[in-house]
Amino acid sequence: MRIVAGIFKGTTLYGSKDKKTRPLKDMVRESVFNFLTHSNKIFHSLEESNVLDLYSGTGSFGLECISRKAKRVVFIEKEKETLNILKKNIDKLKAKDKTKILFNDVFQTFEESEKIFFDFLLGTKFDFIFCDPPFKDANMEHLVELIVKKKLLKENGIIIFHRHKNTEDKLPAYFEIIDKRVYGISKIIFGKLYSKLS
Repeated sequence: MRIVAGIFKGTTLYGSKDKKTRPLKDMVRESVFNFLTHSNKIFHSLEESNVLDLYSGTGSFGLECISRKAKRVVFIEKEKETLNILKKNIDKLKAKDKTKILFNDVFQTFEESEKIFFDFLLGTKFDFIFCDPPFKDANMEHLVELIVKKKLLKENGIIIFHRHKNTEDKLPAYFEIIDKRVYGISKIIFGKLYSKLS
């Protein structure tokens, strides 16, 4: 697993031996970032963007954003061993000043630890939110609802889901899928919220 492009291009990241941790393959990550960089459906630049990396694992998506000059990335990860690898990867890139980490479950963070979470974010809204939950999780509709309720996404911001290609998630009617791509067993969904809700 390596950084595909940007100032840290070619840097190898530490990986996890835990089979539950499922980082995007380099080829898939490269394709995702090509879409984010070059599609006329994307209105925010990765440069100077704020990124929220949910279920962040060892950080391959968020750290790719840092390499491509994102302003700040907030990681949320609940597995302690994986979190330690994420910290090692951040240290390896000397990117601590551009990152923040919350050690918690995503839904618990949004629903039960609201004050801690929002004090931590200091009012940040995000240009991009990447969601890579376990394939077995089936509550993506609620996750989008919470993103809307907490006003986490900027207007015209993008939510990216990594799901199993055969998963048919129920999503809110105000979540507009702007692109969908399949790579092996993985499916990447790019979407945005109708402007009146974002």
